[in-house]
Amino acid sequence: MLAEIILAAGCFWGVQATFDNVNGVRETTVGYIGGNLKNPSYKDVSSGQTGHAEAVKVSFDPNTVSLDEILDVFFISHDPTSLNRQGPDVGTQYRSAIFYNTPEQKKAAENKIKEYAPYFDKPIVTQVLPATDFYPAEEYHQKYFQKTGAKCHTYKNEEMWKKKLSKERYKIMREKGTEKPYSGKYVVFDENGTYRCGACGQPLFSSKSKFATSCGWPGFDRPLPGAVKIQKDFSHSMIRDEVVCSRCGSHLGHVFKDGPTETGDRYCINSQALDFEETKMTPLGKN
Repeated sequence: MLAEIILAAGCFWGVQATFDNVNGVRETTVGYIGGNLKNPSYKDVSSGQTGHAEAVKVSFDPNTVSLDEILDVFFISHDPTSLNRQGPDVGTQYRSAIFYNTPEQKKAAENKIKEYAPYFDKPIVTQVLPATDFYPAEEYHQKYFQKTGAKCHTYKNEEMWKKKLSKERYKIMREKGTEKPYSGKYVVFDENGTYRCGACGQPLFSSKSKFATSCGWPGFDRPLPGAVKIQKDFSHSMIRDEVVCSRCGSHLGHVFKDGPTETGDRYCINSQALDFEETKMTPLGKN
């Protein structure tokens, strides 16, 4: 059964695009919530007089992505300390808010605010409110980036990441550094489980895709579906395919076309960019 939560984090075009990219999110709808006018139009809400927030209804599969992870995406993808503003968009309709459907969602949102508060220099102003009537926005607003190819401002709070990550991890994941060969703890490592993003926790690679390498960094022949993005890296007078986390955009490593398996790919990933979650065994010793 799918779970549902409504999130407001600025212009709903970008928020929808962010959550559409999260593995386990099954459906998103942009719309208006929290106001005093029934069936408002975009023009009504943009006036700032109706009290509505631009928001996204997120339907997700809890067996694939947890509420905790959904809230992580929410907090790292906008500035929760900015009152009634995200980037160039100003007004109460652009406020930061979580509209919950259950007491458990309320508690999770409140706990997540406490978790992230130390990572910001200013207080978090995200509202935590019970979900009220949600009015889907006009059709031309739905999947706006997919329809138009447009993009809006990208929020990056590097001060938050500096506090959240260790110095070494920040250097690699946010400044695109590289650890020394053979220095990482996962170079020679053969446990069963899942490798997660060291910044945001997104599952990235299964241990089944890992293979022994002689290059000095952990090697994988494929990521989990939708877990990473590939972008061109022109640094150091080279042209390489950089691997970044699809959720938080953090640098992981590079992918090369000289892999030893049928995929032909070698995802060369920094150990510092990974956390490992061991697969729990059943009493019979089966996964």
